[in-house]
Amino acid sequence: MFMNETIKRIADNWKLDARFEDNNKYFFNYQEVEQILNDDKCYVIGRKGSGKTAICEHILKTSAYNVFSEKLGFKNFPFNELYGLGNAKYTQPNQYITIWKYLIYSTVCRQMVNNENIDASVREMLEKLYPKNDLKQLARRISEWTSAEFGATVLGTGGSVKVSRQVSENQIPWIKKTDILEDIIQQHCDESRYYIVFDELDEDYRDIADEDSSNYVSLLTSLFKAVQDIKATFMGTPRRIMPVVFLRDDIYALINDSDKNKWSDLKIELDWTKDKIKSLLAYRISKDYGDGNQQLSFNHAWEKLFSKYPISYGSNKNKKTHSFDFISNSTHLRPRDFIRYIQCCCSETVSKGDNFVKNGTIRFEDRAFSNYMKDEIKDEVFPLLPDIENIFQVLSNLRKWNFSVDEFISEYNKYVKTGKIKEKNYDYVLDVLFNFSVIGNQDKHHKDVFYFKYQHTNMTYNKNENVVIHRGLFKALQIL
Repeated sequence: MFMNETIKRIADNWKLDARFEDNNKYFFNYQEVEQILNDDKCYVIGRKGSGKTAICEHILKTSAYNVFSEKLGFKNFPFNELYGLGNAKYTQPNQYITIWKYLIYSTVCRQMVNNENIDASVREMLEKLYPKNDLKQLARRISEWTSAEFGATVLGTGGSVKVSRQVSENQIPWIKKTDILEDIIQQHCDESRYYIVFDELDEDYRDIADEDSSNYVSLLTSLFKAVQDIKATFMGTPRRIMPVVFLRDDIYALINDSDKNKWSDLKIELDWTKDKIKSLLAYRISKDYGDGNQQLSFNHAWEKLFSKYPISYGSNKNKKTHSFDFISNSTHLRPRDFIRYIQCCCSETVSKGDNFVKNGTIRFEDRAFSNYMKDEIKDEVFPLLPDIENIFQVLSNLRKWNFSVDEFISEYNKYVKTGKIKEKNYDYVLDVLFNFSVIGNQDKHHKDVFYFKYQHTNMTYNKNENVVIHRGLFKALQIL
């Protein structure tokens, strides 16, 4: 009979997607999260799988009488709807600042309708614009909000709440309504916290290589500037308008604007170290051990799941390491990677009827995890390198995990000549592969020292050093 209930719970309950997991149970509330919740940071930048969605879900599920939150999600969103809403008064890339401010202010006003601390007459007026149970998709809401007729009788002179900007037209341009909503918030909002969370902004990233990609980058640039403007507008007032933007670091790197350095005070980067990962895993394992109320140290938590004996590895299995380090070396040090690997190990352990994860199970799952890593990277890299599958094949053909740039070029050019790969600039290809930690550099003087982007975020590819493939891809690329 299978007796290790902790392993069974992990196999059943740990999920890759934080939206389908018990966020209240598993959320690890570390320092960066507190900085976001306390209004210190509003730009959250991180790699795919670094925990952005978990933080987003945590904010949305924060419950208090004076906390209101709403997500503006752009999954499956028709971005052309936004591209057509630029403000002609601004030049590129600032033409979308106004529409972002309008969406944020409209969302705050929607939240104010549900806040009983707001004057009843104000809530009554706002509810005419933003009904409490309006479940329309975001795209439909934006289309409705930006129509000239929307709210004309409420926001014009017929409105029941006076604001400093009164208009008498039956049709009010949405650009003018942005100023009116700002006044309403300034004059009638209370001291509650209003979180407006922007997520899934990478949905249009697949078109980034197209000629119209400048619109996408301008849209993101304008969002960051709109948030900055709003923070400045309400600074020094008791109004807690708190937009939070979640964005992948590789997409954030595409933004090239003279104001970008000014965003540093508002930005937080989600970086993970081994020690931080250990704290996260100890917390999660503790939640599934016993009654979930005892916080275990990492070593104690790990020993509830894994064999205490070191794991053998290498071509002759003559090297030994701790099981955590073995798993860690296959990952990009992202929470999602460890959750995936450990959950799969626990599922296999349950199916075998074992009471702890054996070293053989860890090695067995290494191949499946390698395929998972390859698929994850393909999804991320495809917008920049549509031929990524054939580029992976080039790496496979080399049949070794470290090689010279010349060796890569020789094999790569075979695929270019046959038309299987269209991108002729191999330097660009190597840069992209390095930026997504498919490859790293091998130190010239210390052959056992490797440099990968996920370990050193400011590092760039060095074409004067040998190339090494990330260990997590060995099995998927049939290198070992």
